[in-house]
Amino acid sequence: MADTNAELLELVKSLTERVDSLETEIKSIRMLTNDEVSEDVMVAIAAAVAAYLGHRARKRQAAFNRGSAWQIAARRSQQNHAPIHLR
Repeated sequence: MADTNAELLELVKSLTERVDSLETEIKSIRMLTNDEVSEDVMVAIAAAVAAYLGHRARKRQAAFNRGSAWQIAARRSQQNHAPIHLR
C-alpha cells in the first residue's frame, strides 16, 4: 500500500510540474501575441478565409428609400412585437 501511495504521489508531482511548465508556456505565447489587430486587418483576413473556402461575397448597398405608405404600414405591423390579439 505504501508503494502505491508513493507512486501516486510521484505521479501527482510530475503532473503538477508539467502543468506549471505548460502554464508558463501559454503565458509567454499570450505575451507574444498580445498586440491588438485592427478591424481592417480582421476584415481582410476574414474575407481571405471566406474566399479560400469558396464563399462568393455579394456587394450590398444600404437602401435609404422610405417606400410608399402601404410599405411603411406593412413594415410597422410586421415589426410590432405586441401579441396578435392586442394588435
